[in-house]
Amino acid sequence: MEALALERKAEMNRELKEKLVQLKKERNAIILAHYYQRDEIQEVADFRGDSFLLAQKAASTDAETIVFCGVHFMGESAKILAPNKTVLIPDERAGCPMADMVNVDGLRKLKAQYPNAKVVTYINSSAEIKAETDICCTSSNAVKVINSVDAEEIIWVPDKNLGHYVQQHTDKKLIIWEGYCNTHDMLTVKDVVEMKAKYPSAEFVVHPECRPEVVAMGDYVGSTTAILDYCKNSPAKEFIVGTEDGTGYQLRKDSPDKAFHFATKFLVCPNMKVNNLKKLVKCLETMQPEIYVPTAVADKARLSLERMLQVK
Repeated sequence: MEALALERKAEMNRELKEKLVQLKKERNAIILAHYYQRDEIQEVADFRGDSFLLAQKAASTDAETIVFCGVHFMGESAKILAPNKTVLIPDERAGCPMADMVNVDGLRKLKAQYPNAKVVTYINSSAEIKAETDICCTSSNAVKVINSVDAEEIIWVPDKNLGHYVQQHTDKKLIIWEGYCNTHDMLTVKDVVEMKAKYPSAEFVVHPECRPEVVAMGDYVGSTTAILDYCKNSPAKEFIVGTEDGTGYQLRKDSPDKAFHFATKFLVCPNMKVNNLKKLVKCLETMQPEIYVPTAVADKARLSLERMLQVK
């Protein structure tokens, strides 16, 4: 029975992939997929990447339709950078709890409290927050962005763990918002200690969205893309991975001869995983759900994203 079910699923996926190829041509569409997406989504994507790479692709594509397989704030960023494109997301329930942890009223109060500070906002945030921001950043360019800002005080939102990491790499004073990524924050020192005991030869690679005490244990600390590049180029053959398990697709693709052990089974973002192949095909069939960002918000938010893209 199990073999039959797998065969039926494989056949259904083949049909969906064929339909997807047809719809992409009809809609002049490009599919962008974050590294945390399901394997079946990453497999059919035109581009896989982290938030920074996908923001660049959204800004530069000639396609008329962008299907953003990620979470809602990513689709918003694509719409802000490509306002004349149609931007779709396979499931509008794909939100981000960390992005919801910061609100406009709270940020405005903090800006009033620190009038000389500039606001640097992690791209994992809503369009409304980006509109209140001087410049955005991603985990891959956060330190560069902070050091590029002409201010000694920085209001940092919304991720306290990434903020703590960045503070170790700049002389500027960060006023850090108390948000966090539910998935990365689940990883504990105990988890890592147990995995290191189980796999003593493995290197521990970790994302700076994890807790500071966990990040301190890392043999290598970096953004999603940086972790992928490090594991691909490292002579090591075994890794304990401290980031979302969707990265396993690219890790295994890049290095089929290496072993990757995720530091806990809970490194799964439920919001990223609500998208699937069936929903991806349906959203191109119906051209829904479509991402909208009010013009007044988009115009302000675009400045903060464009400044980020200009940082070298």
